Amino acid sequence: MRILVATAVPAERDAVARAFPGPSTEVGLPAGSLHRHVAAGSVYDLLAAGVGPALAAASTAAALTAGVLGGAPYDLVVSAGIAGGFPPGAPLGSLVLAEAITAADLGAETPAGFVPVTDLGFGTVTHHPPRALVELVAAATGARTGTVLTVSTVTGSAERAAELRTRHPDALAEAMEGFGVAEAAAAHTTPVLELRAVSNPVGPRDRAAWRIGDALTALTGAFGKLTPALESWNPHEPDEPQQQHGRHER
Repeated sequence: MRILVATAVPAERDAVARAFPGPSTEVGLPAGSLHRHVAAGSVYDLLAAGVGPALAAASTAAALTAGVLGGAPYDLVVSAGIAGGFPPGAPLGSLVLAEAITAADLGAETPAGFVPVTDLGFGTVTHHPPRALVELVAAATGARTGTVLTVSTVTGSAERAAELRTRHPDALAEAMEGFGVAEAAAAHTTPVLELRAVSNPVGPRDRAAWRIGDALTALTGAFGKLTPALESWNPHEPDEPQQQHGRHER
């Protein structure tokens, strides 16, 4: 298999890389580069795709297109990194695996409240990774499963955290890239996962309470377990659709 792992920043990419023995091989792209590892016969290309859904989508799409043009398309895309967790469901240091990858703030504000873009008659706000793959990876890594929100502005207040939980009661974490990565994967009809390690609680910003180092260590451990688990997954077996247009959470 060929797996593309998209993180936001190099520190997250390097945390994933520490799960693989030996050095990586750098593969150039028109913009940026991939760090390639081979494990159990599968190729893992690690990409620091950038911060935010737009840059993550563009970078991931470029890497996926390069794979297709090079005659070696990817079988799976994984959005990975650290995230804020919604307590008590996702405590610091825990792993979260997305059953749903949802754009939390893609829509319109109205006098009656927030309206997702799907209710405006456009696009989608949620991508669903393959159910069988989510179950396999959750069992291997011990990750909690639920909704992972993608935001363009990180939550910094208790009021905003409460609003998000009201609209998305299954949310376990928020990050900034998953939906963009999923959009790129969907354009290539490639399955997608989102795996996050929790570094801080969603809510008022208190950097002194963040545990970024612990979260990066947890991310390394997760990929150490994910790699052998994927050996038993057949990407060509039919599963639930990755994307369900029009579905959203209120």
